[in-house]
Amino acid sequence: MFELEKFGILRVASVSPEIRVGNVPFNFEQTCKALQELEKSEVQVAVFPELSLTGYTCGDLFYQSTLLKSVELFLTKLIEFSKNIDLVFIVGFPMNVGSDLLNCAGVIGKGKIYGIVHKTYLPNTREFYERRLFSDSTEAESVDINGEFVPIGNDLLFVDGANSNIVFGVEICQDLWSIMPRSSELCLAGAKVIFNLSASDEWIGKSAYRRDLVLSQSARCNAGYVYSGCGPWESSTDMVFSGHCLIAENGKLLAESRKFSFSTDFVVADIDLELIKKKRLLNDTFNTAKNLSYVDFRLVEINLPKRKSNKILRKINKHPFIPEQEESRHEVCEEIFRIQSTGLARRLLHIGAKDVVIGLSGGLDSSLALLVCLKSFQQLNFDIKGIHAVLMPGFGTTTKTFSNAKKLCSAFGIPYEVIDIKESVKKHLKEIGSSVENQDLVFENAQARERTQILMDLANKYKGIVVGTGDLSEIALGWATYNADHMSMYNVNAGVPKTLVRYIIQWYANSLSDRKISRVLQDILATPISPELVSNSPNEITQKTEEIVGPFDLNDFFLYYFVRYGFSPEKILFFASIAFEKEYTREQILHWLKNFLQRFFVNQFKRSCMPDGPKVGSVDLSPRGSWRMPSDADVSLWLKNLDNLK
Repeated sequence: MFELEKFGILRVASVSPEIRVGNVPFNFEQTCKALQELEKSEVQVAVFPELSLTGYTCGDLFYQSTLLKSVELFLTKLIEFSKNIDLVFIVGFPMNVGSDLLNCAGVIGKGKIYGIVHKTYLPNTREFYERRLFSDSTEAESVDINGEFVPIGNDLLFVDGANSNIVFGVEICQDLWSIMPRSSELCLAGAKVIFNLSASDEWIGKSAYRRDLVLSQSARCNAGYVYSGCGPWESSTDMVFSGHCLIAENGKLLAESRKFSFSTDFVVADIDLELIKKKRLLNDTFNTAKNLSYVDFRLVEINLPKRKSNKILRKINKHPFIPEQEESRHEVCEEIFRIQSTGLARRLLHIGAKDVVIGLSGGLDSSLALLVCLKSFQQLNFDIKGIHAVLMPGFGTTTKTFSNAKKLCSAFGIPYEVIDIKESVKKHLKEIGSSVENQDLVFENAQARERTQILMDLANKYKGIVVGTGDLSEIALGWATYNADHMSMYNVNAGVPKTLVRYIIQWYANSLSDRKISRVLQDILATPISPELVSNSPNEITQKTEEIVGPFDLNDFFLYYFVRYGFSPEKILFFASIAFEKEYTREQILHWLKNFLQRFFVNQFKRSCMPDGPKVGSVDLSPRGSWRMPSDADVSLWLKNLDNLK
């Protein structure tokens, strides 16, 4: 069991109940039944459709005193019912205020109605004629309900009395569809979640448009958005309603209901308020827009239930850098590949060079860098003879990787040269009082620096540049020798995490290459990741990177949530334990998370002077454009956050 509040989670629901048009007692009963079910799911806030107590399609019956009095009676009963149900909910109903009839949403919980929000934008065209029925404003600021004055208006924000981070706003249907959505103002005033009570009919293509609208508004506002639509029990005289329910967060769809169900249907999801807060902190235009807001909102204090749950109701992607849908994955791979190749092409055009030098090991990163070089040369119509691939076998080089490097060059017709570094390294180690028998850090780094020296000198010889190959994951972990593979003249892989490197090569193998090339790339993909710096059998890789720095799927997960959202180590551990519950134990995840934090902090000095390279995603570690951090920052505070956790 975990506390939702501890990790900044708000559990919400969108409900489309079975109703009968004009039958308020029946609709009251259905609302109560739905609330009882929602309580079992530990829901904290639930929203029902527009005018859900009466049905949206009552037409001129809204003028009938019988209907309005029934609404008053059963609204009172609903408030009374809320004493026995531990959640806050929002229902729709018509309300006569003075000389105005308003289309309202009431926020109810703990035996009281906290506030009433009326609709701002009333559609009055084609199938909609709301201005004939309702007013869009009232002079009243409060109304008397059962002897208590309840705030009313479209200027209300609801805040949890025990947790000021939980703030939400309410808008009704057309308020979202207008050119200036009310939710935009609500979010600028502090709302992190918007609840929309809607009555949007169905016709061809409208549900997709509606979904896009909800996703777009949640992204624009850096907010959660909970949308509830009327269902098919509304009158079908001229329209059909589908009961479309949506829950979105920052442009992502968390939950969506089936449509056209004649029984009560609902969706439940967990909205991450901390994620929303961090998105807004990083969005300086959001803060600028706050100063342009002209609406003064009234804060209404509510009492939300505290929840514990044994599961989280949101998808946690174990590979956050990689789209889950195959089609999207292919699009992302192609776009990243074009960003990489265009970045390199632009640099070559700027310096007037037509030659690049790349150290090719037969591993993932250097293979991707070679593919990028090839694409850049194709873009510029340069002769591929200007791509100088250099194979530099050392003491740990295996037959397989060396062979794959040669095969890859041959498959593309790229010339390559082989420079064996073993004798040079032996001589150098002897000069500094060491030897190849001491296979220590000096031994490993000497090989890495010898290779970089060769590449740099060859770049001078060919009047070109050294293309770097180290990926984002290695940069985060400091998995590079300072002033060796850490250094280049332009690093095309600097923004690409290791888990994504695999997918880009796989995409290339499947989409752009012939069978010969594909076979080589598939063999490279199947090769364990290794720096190959330690002596071993020529047919066996014994130095495996992931056994030293940790699995890259875990490290990339840590990197994503640590850098992009600034989550605490404890929350990252919580998310990772859910995402990787079938692959790793909590103890293993905790071990590698501590290792990640240690390495990330202690290796910032390498990132502070890293070469230029293109940003390709939301997480990037360039010290010039994306990540500014002192090289001597202390990690102890972050590690302490994990103390006593198992």
